[in-house]
Amino acid sequence: MDVDEKKAAKKEYKGKIYHFCSPTCQWAFDMNPESFIEAES
Repeated sequence: MDVDEKKAAKKEYKGKIYHFCSPTCQWAFDMNPESFIEAES
């Protein structure tokens, strides 16, 4: 999904900034951020 970073809500997690399309998506991230993050090789 494309998100306008200038207008989107944002949150820093483990040193990286994440942008959200809606407050609901940010809430879901806050509840379980690891489920949204792909493991880095």
